[in-house]
Amino acid sequence: MSETRVHLSKTEPTAYQALDAFSKTVGQICAVNGIDDRLKEIVMIHCSQLNGCAYCARIHVDRAVAAGIDTDTLTQIPTWRESGVFSERERAALELAEAFTFISEDGVSDEVYDLVGSVFTEKEYAALSWACVSINAFNRVVIAGRYPVPARTPQAQA
Repeated sequence: MSETRVHLSKTEPTAYQALDAFSKTVGQICAVNGIDDRLKEIVMIHCSQLNGCAYCARIHVDRAVAAGIDTDTLTQIPTWRESGVFSERERAALELAEAFTFISEDGVSDEVYDLVGSVFTEKEYAALSWACVSINAFNRVVIAGRYPVPARTPQAQA
């Protein structure tokens, strides 16, 4: 079943370009405030998984691999609470990612705020929060437009 959807980035490119510029600013804020690419990409992947955004999940998995995250860690993100592969900072960031993704349910609860605040500085907390806002915005644009995620071309066997 094929359905044509409005492609927001093509129909209103100015708004999409502003969102892209916002995302780049957030990336700079993360870097300046001590959030490395590994941590940022774990958060981006988890938000995208929670939202069911395969397109953004693929982009951020590729970026995570480029940042040096191994396959085992990537496969553990959806089950991070049961996994021992994540640091205290990563676990706190994943908790914050869930709070922002499901913000309509409980907001950022006092428990999450206190937990994350005990691990991150105010600047780090702000950077991670903006990262969550950014990826959740992109997830909504992509999911609403049903951006395709084509199969990857199989690599030749060596």
